[in-house]
Amino acid sequence: MDWVIGGIKSLAVLFMVLNVSAFLLWIERKGSALIQNRIGANRANLLGVMPFNLGFVNTLMADPLKLFTKEDFVPDKADRLVHSLAPFLSLFPAVITFAAIPFGDTIEIGGRVIELQAVSLDVGVLYISAMVSMGVYGVVLSGWASNNRWALLGSIRGSAQMISYELAMGISIVSMILLYGTLDLQEMVRAQGGLLFGFLPAWGVFYQPIAFIILLVAGIAESKRVPFDLPEAESELIAGYYTEYSGGKQAAFMLSDFAEIVMVSGLVTTLFFGGWQVPYLGKEGSGSPIELGSLLLTVLQLGAFTIKVLFFCWLQILVRWTVPRFRYDQLMSLGWKAMMPIALVNMFLTALVILLVEQSR
Repeated sequence: MDWVIGGIKSLAVLFMVLNVSAFLLWIERKGSALIQNRIGANRANLLGVMPFNLGFVNTLMADPLKLFTKEDFVPDKADRLVHSLAPFLSLFPAVITFAAIPFGDTIEIGGRVIELQAVSLDVGVLYISAMVSMGVYGVVLSGWASNNRWALLGSIRGSAQMISYELAMGISIVSMILLYGTLDLQEMVRAQGGLLFGFLPAWGVFYQPIAFIILLVAGIAESKRVPFDLPEAESELIAGYYTEYSGGKQAAFMLSDFAEIVMVSGLVTTLFFGGWQVPYLGKEGSGSPIELGSLLLTVLQLGAFTIKVLFFCWLQILVRWTVPRFRYDQLMSLGWKAMMPIALVNMFLTALVILLVEQSR
């Protein structure tokens, strides 16, 4: 039964990540249209009977159908095996990272207490760090296997950028580990269920605002989105490391970008915004200002987690269509000369404050 429950939770997380990633394609195209004061995708309609046209058919049906029916072109002298594996190596880590992120507390079914988390790990932070670092392999191998100088240059840019910003991201996460004293993401979320000063939610962002900003900016850089889209800068490198990809393989690379947005949003929500926690709400007998039944509370927690994740997905897309692209020297300087020192100072100050507080008890 444990295997069945684990499989159902894993499929639910996979279904959520992939569908939200696909939905973000529509949000990006219609959102950019609104920002740029144009209509956007609105030509295709479902059987011509819809009373209004929001572009769902264009973005969620016509475009994927076009991509998956295109010829799967492999350049001459390319490494065919690595060329085929690279899209999978780019998409897979972004999707399975979400397995360790809790999307709810616990629910009791048939006398069995089920953790609302695909994989319950007491070292969930280490798992996420490992999976995030694996994403660089798809970028590097796609450019190298394509036998194309522009694709290779894009993969070199991408690997340097991702490795650089992973350091600042990792150090900001260490600050949260010091704060909560655990590597378990579920326990971190539960620690954010109280109130500060009797009215303010005890979310991580109020304890570590600097770590939040660093993690969010580094996460956008990890997903290679504007203003950090140097690895696939269209005006310079055509499509960067996946210039020589078409059809379903190109779709996998595009989907991995949106899956990384979902992953970053889930991580920010979990560490800094209470995850599935709803302020002032708790189970019966918990002592919370508002006490609810287990089932109703679980539904509200799932809704709160979903809304928070969607908000940060929207925020990243808004940044993508608002902020201009950095030069490459500015990109690397920001990562090494600004974010890294700030993250280190923040980590040392966090450790010092925790030490002083413990000694004063």
